[in-house]
Formats: sequence, structure tokens, C-alpha cells
Amino acid sequence: MKSLIIEKNKMGLEEEPELLVKGWLLREVRGSWIKQRRYWFVLSQDSLDYYSGPEKGARRLGTLVLTNLCSVIWPDKQTYKETGYWSITVYGRKHCYRLYTKHFNEAVHWACAIQKIIDTKSPVETPTQLLIRDIEENKFNPEVVEHIYQHNPILKYTQGPLYAPLLPFPYGSLEHTYHSGKGYGSVREEAVKLFNCLQQLESAREPVPIIQGVLQTCLDLRPLRDEVYCQLVKQTSYTPSPYTAAHLRYWQLLTCMSCTFLPGPNILKYLRFHLKRIQSQSPESEMDNYASFISEALEKTKCRECVPSWEEIQMLMNRQEMLCTVHYPGPGLCQIYISSHTTANEVVRRMQEKLGLQESKNTFALYEQNAVWEQAIAGSTLIADILTSFTTKESESKSQWKLCFKLYCLLDADSISVDSIEYFFLFEQCHEMVVRGQLPACEEDLQALAALRLQCLMGDFSTHAPCPPLDELFPGDMLEARVLMSLSAPQATPPSQVAAQGCPTTQRFPTGLLTGTLWSHTATAVHKQKVEQDMRLRSRLKEEAAAVMASILERWKGLAGYSRRDSMAAYLTIARQWSGFGCTLYEVDFYISSTGSFSQKLWLGVAATSVSLYKQGESEALESFPYGQICSYGVSDSNTFKITAGDRDLTFETTKLTEIMQLMNAYFSAIHRQRGKGEDPDITITESTEVGFHHLASTPTPTLLELPSHPV
Repeated sequence: MKSLIIEKNKMGLEEEPELLVKGWLLREVRGSWIKQRRYWFVLSQDSLDYYSGPEKGARRLGTLVLTNLCSVIWPDKQTYKETGYWSITVYGRKHCYRLYTKHFNEAVHWACAIQKIIDTKSPVETPTQLLIRDIEENKFNPEVVEHIYQHNPILKYTQGPLYAPLLPFPYGSLEHTYHSGKGYGSVREEAVKLFNCLQQLESAREPVPIIQGVLQTCLDLRPLRDEVYCQLVKQTSYTPSPYTAAHLRYWQLLTCMSCTFLPGPNILKYLRFHLKRIQSQSPESEMDNYASFISEALEKTKCRECVPSWEEIQMLMNRQEMLCTVHYPGPGLCQIYISSHTTANEVVRRMQEKLGLQESKNTFALYEQNAVWEQAIAGSTLIADILTSFTTKESESKSQWKLCFKLYCLLDADSISVDSIEYFFLFEQCHEMVVRGQLPACEEDLQALAALRLQCLMGDFSTHAPCPPLDELFPGDMLEARVLMSLSAPQATPPSQVAAQGCPTTQRFPTGLLTGTLWSHTATAVHKQKVEQDMRLRSRLKEEAAAVMASILERWKGLAGYSRRDSMAAYLTIARQWSGFGCTLYEVDFYISSTGSFSQKLWLGVAATSVSLYKQGESEALESFPYGQICSYGVSDSNTFKITAGDRDLTFETTKLTEIMQLMNAYFSAIHRQRGKGEDPDITITESTEVGFHHLASTPTPTLLELPSHPV
């Protein structure tokens, strides 16, 4: 580059070869204050130059050599509004030209021409890249490899700073602008900062925050992942004191990186070679142990959605597994050791083994759950990511989150033994539906269910037994709806209001001095009326709740002698009277026509054999569609779900798109497996070419567009 600039500086303007674009532009000059000066710019195949003027022999004032790492920022309206000029910015290795013109077309013409030159340039390779290629070509010749390391300090540990990245990054890359809110500079600047962070690890009293910061930057700025891997390989090569705690910090960060991100193919080969070389040079050492752990991790790692938590990083630094608590219906829980690579499917399989559910015909799933919300976790999801997200959610919402193992697809409720833990699962999950108001039943049945629940939990009635609150036994929505209906009866209008309604508008007070007083008085009266209504509502709710609770307790007294097993059996016998027993209900808005009008909110029930529509609170289905009649189903846009059954298209609006898709996929897959992988042509599954849709056809194909969450 130097020789090119020197030779060009010797030329006059009339001697320039291959001039592509030339013209007057304003350039931003930074001195004691920012100002714009007018120069004659000339674009050639190799550089962008500017002169004092267009005449022959004009003095060259500057040159920006163009390579494939240069970048151009195109003109934007915001700059034009602020300055009255259209601006383009050209980033080079050492220089940055901010150029201005009055004409938009001229700015675009310059930007296009410069970008076209940049695109024609061959890729720039850094010394590190060239040396990595040399090592790859000579990896079976230890002497040559040793010679390469000894004569190239850039490959070895250094205590000094890094002034440029080890890998090529665009000058003034635009990628960082998407993360400008997080305070990032250009990718090149961040690469150099990261090396400084790595060096701080050696003396840091607590390394976890630095490690988390490096991982977060790599998560946000993807190109930096390979760069950090190269920096860590450099800092773990030919270290003066390889067995000290300070040096092992680099290996600990490398361990965390290997469990969070995979490097690109070329860097992965270089990393594997480095690990084997360390293992051969330092057998039976801590470095050997870390290298072995990292090699195994690289075989399993998929890109993470979250940066590892503080606890996970500490476990990785010690090459240990984390202890994960999984709850299941009732007060039960299991503790399972997991790694950074453990998926939800693996935890489900281990829980089935622990609880003796391997032979069950039903399928199970993990749920993320708090006091008011739960959602099934997809089978391929990493549990470490879920646990990390819990930490974030708990800090934001102050609510407790947990993992819960539950029934997912109820394929055969009749085969569940009354004495099995699976039967208890069914009982507990059925009660959850009752309390949420998702089991349509008359009030008499709901009170009977509440009494059986008490008998199951507490045994025979006793005045000394601590009784659970009503909202854990009886659907609160039903109680509130009944009270609101009783309070909504029309009341007599006060005489003063009747008089006011008949008063003509001309007799009202004119706007003026008293207006604010009258408005204030009216607002106070409305507020007072609202407070009275709220108090009346709360009072009626307490009365109704007390009456319902008294009725439940009377029924409980009549269940004396019922065992826990008898109580659960009686409870489920009542619940099974509903024809939709065993289905999962989702609240949807059902579109009646394609014009966008929709009926009131309905329940979409997804069960083992069919999909049904229910009016909320009613036990009989409005319509039911057996899976054999469904031609296709899927997501048509961000919040719309569509099912095609025969010649009908059913469209729903819901926030539970992912959950509905996963559950229907799981049911279809389970039916598919149970019937001999497609022996029944009516329910055979084929992969759709449409994004987000499943089409059902007669050609047996075991592939699914989205695999079911959890296999049996």
C-alpha cells in the first residue's frame, strides 16, 4: 500500500490511469472544530484521491486505498434534514472520508461506484490466517510446525496489547449499529477490546463477570466468536508459566466458549489441532484435562440462546455438571445432574426412568412454570438456556419460576393403573383445569370435585385441619361472573339525575369561573361511586365465597371413610363425564368469514383423536374434526392459526401458536408410531413445502416439518 501511495503521489492529475468518477465534493475536516472544505475527488481502480482542484498539475492532498475490507455508508435522510447535504462515508484502514453533496443522485452515484470497486477486490488475509493455513498444510510434520511457531510471535502468548484483530474485519463495519444501544463500537474495535479483557483475567479476583462479558459480546456480535477462539489459542501457546492459576483462566474461558459457541470450520480445525498438541506436550496435567473436556464439548455444542449463568460458568470452570431441580404434579421433585448440552428430551427420558414411566402409552413433557403461567418446552431446547432465562425473569417479575414434568399427550387414559404415579399426574392436572375454569361442569359437580379434592389432600373432615383457600378448590372466574351478573341488574335513577337529564342545554352554566369547580365535583362523584361499587363487589364476593365454601365443607363431611385412592377415582369419574376429557384447551378468536369479523372467544380443544371447538363454559362441542378429516394445519401469519378440514378453512387468532403446533405434531407423531408408521393412509404425515404448514396425505413419509417435542 505504501509503494502504491508513493508512486501515485509522484504523478500529476493528467497522468492518472482509469479514472472512473471525478467531481467536486465537500469533505468533513476535523481540527479545533469540525468544518467542511471543497476538494476535487477522483475515483480509480485502486483508490479514492482528492486534489486541490481539477486543473492539470493540481496537488494531491490525500489518498484512501480501497481493499475488500473498506466499507461505504450510503446517504440517509436524517443527515440531509440536519445539514442540508446528502452524505456518504468511506471507511479505509487508516482514513475515514465523510463526503457531502447537495444532490442525492450524485451521492448515490459516488456510493455505487466506490462499492463496486470494493466488491472487485480479492479478500485480504491477515498474517494469522496465512499461518493457520501453513500449520494445517504441515500438521503431520512436527518440525515444520515447531519452526512456524518459533519464528512467528503472533501465534504465541504475549503480555503486550493487541493493536489489530487477528482476523480480517471490515473497516467501520455497519454490523455494530444494530447493537449501538448496548454501547458497542465497530467489530474491529471490539476485537481489540476483547483481547484486553482476556489479559485482565490473569489478575482478576473474580473472573466470572469478565467471562460473562466476553460471552455476551460474542453472542451479540457473531463475527467475534472466531476472533476470540484465535486469541485464546494464542494465549494458551508457549506460556511462560503454564501451570499457574492465572494461566488456567484462559483455559477456563476456552471451556466456556466451547460450551456456548462453535467456531467456523477453519478455526475449528485449528482449535482441534491445538488441543491435541497441548495434550501431547503436557500429558496428565490440568491443561490436558481442560483440552479433553473441550474436545468432547465441541462434539455436542449447538449455538446457545443465552449466555451461561453465573452458576453454570462456575461449574464449567471446574469441569462439573449442574444440579437441576425438576418438579412434578403434587409436592414431588427430582434432582438431576445436567450439562450445558442436556436437552429437554433427555431430562424427560431420565424422569420417566426415575418414576417408572417408561412403558406408559402417554407422552410427557417439561414445562416452564410460575404461579400464573406455564408453557411446554420444545424437546430440543437446552435446559441450561431455560435455567438462565429463569434468572432473568425472576429479576424482572419477582415471581418464582420452576421446571415441571407433566403429562403432555393423553393418548390412553383408560390404561392408567389407579395405583400408579401416572394416575396421580392425571388427577393433579385435571384439578388444574378445574381451578382454571377449563372443565365445563355444573356448580353442583364443581362443589363435589372440591370436596373430593379436600378428602384426597386432608383425609376425613376435621375442624382442626388447615383448609386450603377457595381459589385452590373452585374456579374463581365462575364465582366472580355470578356476582357481577347479580350486581348488573338495573337500578333506579336518582331524582336529581332524572331532572338533570330533562334539563335543556341552554339552561346549563356557561363556561367560565365555575367550570373547573363543576368538573371537579363531577369527577369526585364518579370516583366515589366507583369506590362504592368496588366495595360492594368485594363484599358480595366474600359472601358468595363463604356460602360456596360452607357447601363444599358439608359435602366433605359426607365423604368420611373415603381413602385417597377412592377420592381420586371418584374425582376423575365426574371429570370423565365431559366428552372433551383429556384435551388441552386454548383460548382463540374464531373467524366466521374471510372479511376479518370473528365470533366471541372460543376454546380450541386439542385431543388424542380430534380437534374441537367449544363455547367457553359449555360442555358440548360446537364442532369436532377427527384427525382423519384434517388435510393441513399451520401458522398463516404472526398470530393466526389455520386448519383445513375437507373443503373448509378454519382460521383462529391466538397467542398460543407454537404450543398448538407442537401439541398437534406430537399427537400426529404418536398416532403414526402406534399404527405401524403409516399403515393407516388417513393420518399419514408428509412434509409440507409451505413454511409453517403440515399437509396430511396417503404417501407414508416419517419426516415432520417440526418434530414432536417429546417421544415416548
